[in-house]
Amino acid sequence: MKRINTIGLLGLIIIASVFIGCGAKISQASYDFKSKVLSTNYDGTYVIRTQVRARNAAIAFTDGQRKAMHEVIFDGVESGSNGVQALKPLLLDMNAERKYEDYFAAFFADEGPWRKYASLQDKRTGTTSYKRNGKQMIETVTVSIDRKGLRDRLVKDGILEL
Repeated sequence: MKRINTIGLLGLIIIASVFIGCGAKISQASYDFKSKVLSTNYDGTYVIRTQVRARNAAIAFTDGQRKAMHEVIFDGVESGSNGVQALKPLLLDMNAERKYEDYFAAFFADEGPWRKYASLQDKRTGTTSYKRNGKQMIETVTVSIDRKGLRDRLVKDGILEL
């Protein structure tokens, strides 16, 4: 009888440890970061800080520029803590990305025209930060976006109407 209770207790401990080990893992959702406008320049460019996940720094810098550009066009960008005004999206139509899908697929291609309007703001050591998360790194990137030039390009291509 004691032996059956011992085996039952041991089995219960094993089952409990398996269920505890299968618990929820730390979510990467805590690293999702809305881009923020840090400053504006007189030539129509905006300095934006964004955060991306990537395998290495080169991919993170490119994805950071692309993400900031995408948010300027479609989503708008929140104000940073400097009292800079938030940016409204250039395209106010909610279906614009789907409506002009072919145009934006070519626009956001790896060597596409979006690169003319986005650049890394600061490449000095210590101006970006990253955290390693398994095989990925979470990188904070500061990007400069030429919003005026981008708006002019979208008007010229017939995507944006003034």
